[in-house]
This record gives sequence, structure tokens and C-alpha cells, in this order.
Amino acid sequence: MFEQIISVDRMEQAVSLFGSFDENIRLVEKEYGVEVLSRGSELKIQGEPENVALAARAVSGLLTLINKGEALSEQNVRYVLSLVRDGNEDKLATMTADCICITSKGKPIKPKTLGQKKYIETIRNNTVIFGIGPAGTGKTYLAVAMAVNAFRAKEVNRIILTRPAVEAGEKLGFLPGDLQQKVDPYLRPLYDALFDMLGAENFQKYQERGNIEVAPLAYMRGRTLDDSFIILDEAQNTTQEQMKMFLTRMGFNSKVVVTGDITQIDLPDGKKSGLVEIVKILKGIDGISAVNFTEKDVVRHRIVQEIVKAYEKYEEAKKRK
Repeated sequence: MFEQIISVDRMEQAVSLFGSFDENIRLVEKEYGVEVLSRGSELKIQGEPENVALAARAVSGLLTLINKGEALSEQNVRYVLSLVRDGNEDKLATMTADCICITSKGKPIKPKTLGQKKYIETIRNNTVIFGIGPAGTGKTYLAVAMAVNAFRAKEVNRIILTRPAVEAGEKLGFLPGDLQQKVDPYLRPLYDALFDMLGAENFQKYQERGNIEVAPLAYMRGRTLDDSFIILDEAQNTTQEQMKMFLTRMGFNSKVVVTGDITQIDLPDGKKSGLVEIVKILKGIDGISAVNFTEKDVVRHRIVQEIVKAYEKYEEAKKRK
């Protein structure tokens, strides 16, 4: 039985590290087959030498998050374990230092994975950005946070959020109400993100002034959008023609973020996704960059990560056959 001791500066750190009913430390113990004991200002890790070394790296990574003011959850504990697996836990400190903006309730929004950090840096340093990856990776939410940050800093005069009104097996005509009421359900995720950042009252005020616009993609035709932060969500459901139309709307001092999941295309049979094609077409152009998320960047429930992983394996097996 091998043993390693890690010193803890304050008792609060140990309490946060262990979590409610020791749930955080149990994940570490289960992952590496070790036992972690708290003795005053020291943590004692016992087990096989190699496993103890890995567990010590994981515990150090979790303490880094705690010292940066992060509340531990099952999601970020599992993420630290995956970073240890890849030998990247030393990058945690730089990831948590990046606060994008503060929500209406005073909560700081920070990248939770290295993929998200890369996405934020890419948005900062480019004019047209493609965020491609599975559900739950924060593609839309972080893009909206960056838009709100740019708007508050007066870098842009408007935030424009749009998405194609295409969903699995549904038609707009069957929904009740006028056109605005018909498209609102399709735009709800964008409204939710903006409410979170700005609060419902501020959102209403900015929308009435024309500083914020949430509209279906069809409304973009024939316009030139200057001084704007423009986000196209669910872009996998655009046709090639729609994608070209959208990207050529961009005016001076504007930034465009295009997000989508190319594994969830709801276009009718025979229609090619504009998102799949455009990344190949624009590859290598200065000021245009793409970020690809993986299942490791999923920040929803662990099961979502497992579902994404299972689908990827299934698709790979299908291709091999």
C-alpha cells in the first residue's frame, strides 16, 4: 500500500473538495481505486503507486479550481479526471481565469472546458467564427455571452440572433398565432440566453430600441448589418444558399458567430447542409476560423456526454461497414 500526502491551506478547501456527502472525492476514489482521507490540514491518498500518483494530480487540479473560486460539481470533477487522463490538468489555471461577462444575477460566466476556452479566444481574435459540436457544449450560450460583453463595452451597437425555422418533422403553418408567435418557439433558446445575461426588463428595453434583434433567418435577406454582433444558431439546418445569403449580410465593424451540430441535421432529404460545406469552402481565409467541440466539452448531465459518445461510436461503426 502506497501513500501520498497533500497539504490543504484552509479547512474550507477540504470541505469544498469532498463535497456534499463526500460525493466529489468518491468520484476520484472510484476512478483510481484509491482511498482519500482527511486529517486536519492534510489529505492522505492510499492505494497502488501509479493510481495514487494519478489521484494526487486530480486532487491538485480540483484544488486549483477551488482556489479560483469555482464551485465543484459532478461535471467539472469528471472533466478534471478526463484532463488527468490526457495529461492536461496543468491548463486548468488559465481556463478558469477567463471571465467573459456577468449575468443579470451577478454570476460570472467562464469557460468550463479547454474546448470552450479555445472557442472564446477564437471569437476574440477572428471576424467570422464557426462553433461546431454536439449538444450541451455551450456553443450558443458562450456566443451570446461574448455578444453581450461586446455590446456592454460599446464595441458594437446591435446584437442580432437568428436561426433557421426548421425542426424535426414540424411545419410552421401548423402552429397557432401570427408569424411572430409561430417563430418564437424556434427562437426560445436565444431568448433564454439573453434573459439570463441581461434580465427580462433590460432585454425588453434594448429590443424596443432596436439594439437587440431575435429573428428567423429568412428576415436577414437583403440587409447589410454594420456595427453588429451576429449569431446564427442551429446552422446545420441552413441550406447552402441560405448560408451564403447570411454570411454576405455582414457589414463593417461586425462579428459573425455560426454555431451548429452537424450530427443533427433536420433538413428534408436531398438537401445538403450549408454548415458542412461552408467550413471547407472558407478554410484558410484570414479572419475566419472554426472550433470543433467533442463530447469532453459537454457541460450538461453526464448522461448527455455518454449519449453523444455512443452516437459517435455508432456512426463510426456504420462507416466501417
